[in-house]
Amino acid sequence: MDGPKRQLRVRLRVTARRRGGDGADGGRPGAGAGAGGRKRRLDAPALNSAAKLQRREIGGRQLAARGGGPAAAVPERFRNMRLQEEFDTYDHNAHLFVKLQFLRRRSKIIEIVAAKDIIFALAHSGLCAAFNRVTNKRIAFLNLSPDEVIRSLFYNKNNDSLITVSVYASDNFSTLKCRTTPIEYIRRNQLDAGFPLFESESLKWPGFVEFDDVNGKVLTYSAQDGIYKVFDLKNYSFLYSVPDENVQEIKISPGIMLLIYDRTPSYVPLKIISIEDGKPLKFFKHLLHRNKKIDFIEQFNEKLLVKQEDENFQILDVRTSELIEVSVSKFMTPSAFIFLYENNLFLTFRNRTVAVWNFRGELVTSFEDHLLWHHDCSTNNIYITSDQDLIISYCKSEVVAEDGTVTPIGSINMSEIMTGKCIAKIAASDPSLNVTPRRNCRKKRSSVWSTVPEALEDVTALFYDEDRNEIYTGNSHGLVHVWSN
Repeated sequence: MDGPKRQLRVRLRVTARRRGGDGADGGRPGAGAGAGGRKRRLDAPALNSAAKLQRREIGGRQLAARGGGPAAAVPERFRNMRLQEEFDTYDHNAHLFVKLQFLRRRSKIIEIVAAKDIIFALAHSGLCAAFNRVTNKRIAFLNLSPDEVIRSLFYNKNNDSLITVSVYASDNFSTLKCRTTPIEYIRRNQLDAGFPLFESESLKWPGFVEFDDVNGKVLTYSAQDGIYKVFDLKNYSFLYSVPDENVQEIKISPGIMLLIYDRTPSYVPLKIISIEDGKPLKFFKHLLHRNKKIDFIEQFNEKLLVKQEDENFQILDVRTSELIEVSVSKFMTPSAFIFLYENNLFLTFRNRTVAVWNFRGELVTSFEDHLLWHHDCSTNNIYITSDQDLIISYCKSEVVAEDGTVTPIGSINMSEIMTGKCIAKIAASDPSLNVTPRRNCRKKRSSVWSTVPEALEDVTALFYDEDRNEIYTGNSHGLVHVWSN
């Protein structure tokens, strides 16, 4: 690909559990309900933390299509995608290095991250494996302690390192601990070369740590001290703190942070501060409908997005005070957002469907063949290319048998964001994708045990490596599959 390469810009928040647990649910991501569960920041519109998932926000200079060719050449990169490799996060010898019973069980993949030819796969149990895509061998498990449960991963492109966020049985899974390890040392299986981060912070519930690659910052919240702190993502140095007095939530946007204070019956106080030094830029009050709950408040550059229950969607320009309202019949509360910074657009997810909107409140795109498989809209099953031109998702397809029986199956769909057109698909019904799994291969040269339909069944995580032009999927059996041409 010609020109500089950009990574997908990610905002990731992980929140501590309300209280520690015991047994298999003790530290397992997503165990329990409410804020105690896995909380990733594709902010669900409702301000209650139980609904929050993950938000990936895309920024930076827009590039041309891969390879510098016209947009029509984009489908070529996905032509002849086949099942090429299979990795297993389960290890029957896990009892030798982990002491928690649930870490020893086969568990679904909940997150995949790839960097510099290394694939990181995090299982729901909290076990995380690293695989070398060049040798196609497992490098190591990243759990350094026998009682470590890894909650989430973040690739820090600023210093080419992987950050793990973990909890431990030794403190009843109640405190988040962060650790950074250079990718090169992981490649050499020298995991001890990493070091802990933010040791001064007490990240117990409802404390959290949020990595914001858009601004190159880390936001932590220590409920014990009642303070939000901002650190530099490049070297993890402390920058400034924000007292939490009456602060209900903080939203991050390019260059700024929006502080949302406790609402009154008729308005919600808001403050915008500089992300660089914390200096106040603007304080204002946004009027509310009395006795109506707030579905969401979001900040996108100078635009404030507000939606209350059964009320119109509001888009306020905080610089000019211009207010745009979209009828509640046209814009219904989505379950999640993804902001596309350079395109000045945002994606909404609702009832398995994806739509693209602009900040005039106009629907830009609806997708022709992109019905998501999962209801929860977790972006672990969604990838936006760095060009902001394509969305790759695990979708729902149907196979019609000779007797007319319709069977729902999963497929990997690639669709253009601006047109909604599906340009490529990896589907079990495609006969060209057939492979001979290793269990049926006499010479045992194949490393793939699964058939294509098996690999596409119950996909729980998805990642697209733009450098290698490969799609990685993880499933409910703890397997990772490589799709490549």
